[in-house]
Amino acid sequence: MTTSLRGRALLTSGAAALGALTLALLPGSGASGTTPAASAASTRTVRSPQEILGEQPQALNPVFSSPVSTSECRKQINRGCYSPVQYDKAYDLSPLYAEGITGRGRTIVITDSFGSPTIQHDLEVFDKQWGLPDTQVDVVKWGDVPAFDYTDPDQNGWADETTLDVEAAHAVAPGARIVLVETGVSETEGPVGIPEMQSAVNHLVNEGKGDVVSMSWATSEARFPGFDLGDYTSLTTLRYGFSAAARHGVTLTASSGDGGGHAGRVDAAWPAGDPLVTAIGGTELYLDDAGNRLKPDAAWSGSGGDYSKVFSRPAYQDPVRSVVGEHRGTPDISMAASPDGALWLYSSYDPTRTGWTAGGNGTSESSPLFAGVVALADQLAGHRLGQVDRLLYRLYGRPDTGLVDVTTGNTGANGFAAGPGYDQATGLGTVDATKLVHTLAERR
Repeated sequence: MTTSLRGRALLTSGAAALGALTLALLPGSGASGTTPAASAASTRTVRSPQEILGEQPQALNPVFSSPVSTSECRKQINRGCYSPVQYDKAYDLSPLYAEGITGRGRTIVITDSFGSPTIQHDLEVFDKQWGLPDTQVDVVKWGDVPAFDYTDPDQNGWADETTLDVEAAHAVAPGARIVLVETGVSETEGPVGIPEMQSAVNHLVNEGKGDVVSMSWATSEARFPGFDLGDYTSLTTLRYGFSAAARHGVTLTASSGDGGGHAGRVDAAWPAGDPLVTAIGGTELYLDDAGNRLKPDAAWSGSGGDYSKVFSRPAYQDPVRSVVGEHRGTPDISMAASPDGALWLYSSYDPTRTGWTAGGNGTSESSPLFAGVVALADQLAGHRLGQVDRLLYRLYGRPDTGLVDVTTGNTGANGFAAGPGYDQATGLGTVDATKLVHTLAERR
């Protein structure tokens, strides 16, 4: 997810601090049983690949003429690079594909500002490389979308995000239709750009043109006007698209953020912190060249996980009330996000950097990956599963459901540690897709 590249929930480093909020003590609001403090100055909820990888992104994220193996990637750029074939193995997708469960007949909606003018071509190159079936990306331009200019850092960054969102979702659900919504206003920190995205989501779900909506962007609750005064209407009035999705049984997924979370703060990334949305956190995978796990997944250090100030604990999180207390807690579930093991992507929107990259994808990668899993489950169930959190938390603590507990790693100095059971590092854990898809479809 990003600021100037992936994700677009932007917090400028020089932004003025928001006034501290006072908060009545809420029992059981964290692992220690104390209530986290309200945010005095929000930290970034998402970061660009440049921020994730370092100060020299082009040197650290070179363009390859063709993908190389994970072991070769480690030799050349000192980190792992993974293919859809490896994800297929790691997430146990092959048995589903053998059953014909590919997402066929289901639609994944992706929302991004500006989009990418080369997304159809780039996806076809991606598919040819990995032996995936081609699919038509249906582009919906919402508002006055400007002509693409690759020299514009904002548009270039959103094209990067668009490439990731589309290719990651397609890698998991290659049979699903993809609708890409390109808005003409860049989503930035706070409410800017969100009305256009909500309007598009509202229209599409009311028209029956989406089963799952993936949002690889986030903004801090604290950056909405009125937050420091306890007035959250500038955020809550922008939820109408989500409410429409809930009425029509459409699943919403969103990246939980790349700031590592903050155990002592009440200020979640939104829309991930919205109770109508499934918040997708990030893990780090340890795979060999074939996709076999060398050791269990760990929480990715940058993955976001927070307590919401705007939303109280939804009923579906009652089984984990001892962890989240009275607040909506994030994330709900996690998939690959670490730059050490990022998905190979192909893009040509920037003629100076055409080719293959495997950079710092962050939780911008995990949201479309899980959206793909939901599309598979929708196909098997024969209908939309809707708000999947109500199903996921029913599986908590039950064996052999497809939820895979993540018990190692942490989300930064101020974040959360992963451990047995639900935690705000990885939520309910990660997935064995074949088991989880069958479980969700059967318990719908």
